[in-house]
Amino acid sequence: MKNAILSGIFIGVLSILWMFVMHQYGITPQKDTVATAEYFSFLIPAIGLLLGIRSYRANDCKGQMGFLEALVQSFKILLVGGIIAGFAGVLYISYVSAGENLMAFSGRLFGALLVGVLLAFGVSLLYHNKSNKVD
Repeated sequence: MKNAILSGIFIGVLSILWMFVMHQYGITPQKDTVATAEYFSFLIPAIGLLLGIRSYRANDCKGQMGFLEALVQSFKILLVGGIIAGFAGVLYISYVSAGENLMAFSGRLFGALLVGVLLAFGVSLLYHNKSNKVD
């Protein structure tokens, strides 16, 4: 669980920094448009999951990890990161970017959920190396 918390904090903190960098450059969530720079935000959970699952396999699983183990660990990492980023995003919309469209932000949060699930499956497929054959 320690690995999931550390990797989730990594994803959450980088997501918070990404929100403020985007704000500095004047890119705020709009309902109908998505800025090109916003598409690069998927790299944050991708890198966090890759590093977190690789560390989990090497340190906790002694180099052998099944698909389901990786998937559960991925969801733990994404849960911690999502809680941190979601809480910070609500504070950001409420105080920093007051008056902006809350619906646009919630749409992006739902999009991040979908991207996170897809990344969890992809990273789990990438890092599992223990086959569970049924004989």
